[in-house]
Amino acid sequence: MATHSLNLCGVLSETKRIINAYSRHFLALSVLFLLPLSFSLIVYPSLSRSPSTVSNYHQSLYFFSSPDPDIPPIDKSRLLLPLLYGLFVLLFSLCATASVTYSTFHGFYGRPVKFVSSIKSILFSFFPLVATLILTHIIVGLIAFAFGGFTVLVYNGFALFGVEIDYEDVYFRGFVILIMVLLVGVLIYLQVEWYLSNVVVVVESQWGLAPLKRSSYLVKGMRRVAFSMIMLFGVLLGVLAMLCSSLVPDVGGITEGWVSWAFIFQTVVYTGFMTILMLYSIAANAVLFMYCKALHGELAFEIAEEFAREYVSLPFDGGKVPHVVYVV
Repeated sequence: MATHSLNLCGVLSETKRIINAYSRHFLALSVLFLLPLSFSLIVYPSLSRSPSTVSNYHQSLYFFSSPDPDIPPIDKSRLLLPLLYGLFVLLFSLCATASVTYSTFHGFYGRPVKFVSSIKSILFSFFPLVATLILTHIIVGLIAFAFGGFTVLVYNGFALFGVEIDYEDVYFRGFVILIMVLLVGVLIYLQVEWYLSNVVVVVESQWGLAPLKRSSYLVKGMRRVAFSMIMLFGVLLGVLAMLCSSLVPDVGGITEGWVSWAFIFQTVVYTGFMTILMLYSIAANAVLFMYCKALHGELAFEIAEEFAREYVSLPFDGGKVPHVVYVV
């Protein structure tokens, strides 16, 4: 009998067990949703660095920021590519979140996980996920606006009393850095508090403020684990993204025969690693949700219901031995 404690290693170990137990299922979901997303995240920066794209982008910025009527208008269709790319990332990321979370949740209980059921879960979770995402961005925007408003208020207060502010002064720079540090700290705290909100939306069919409150309740006692997971996957994905942006050639160089094979090889390698990281990140989020429920005494009752429904111990086949989640 395998046992897993409520810590980062336990969450990652359980995540690996579930993914290995349903490897073909998660492989299908990864190929369908995460692989295109990873490929786009690698290729799009290369496309955006092409000479024509960069030139058009700077011209567009200059046009929209300059009041000079002599500047010819820039075709707004040049902004279509970033807009379509943003919608593409949003669509595939939400679909991956819904399907992988649903599969991990049922895989945790050892239930048979069906591909069709995972796809259907997207239909029920997509718009609640969108609504919750919009609400979180509104809250974050209001917080950032409040910090910015406070900074402007302090600046106008000094100006009202006739105090000249030297932008090169060490005290002014220190004040700005302090405001930025406080803002980042608040945003990180909210990220930890809301880390389970997507899982709540998918598993418990809540949306809006309800999953944010539910996540804040569940994460109590597990904030260190949630923060560690945010840092772990954030750093790994960030480092991988920087490597991709620095090593993948520009579009202009791809057309040359001597770098085309290098570009293909690098793209395949980085796409594979990024897909795996994304899969583990989403699945581990769902596992942490279950561990938080165990910490709050909610999991034992649900497991008893599973036995009442004649589900076998977790997990149920293929080297999937029963396990126990215990609080330490």
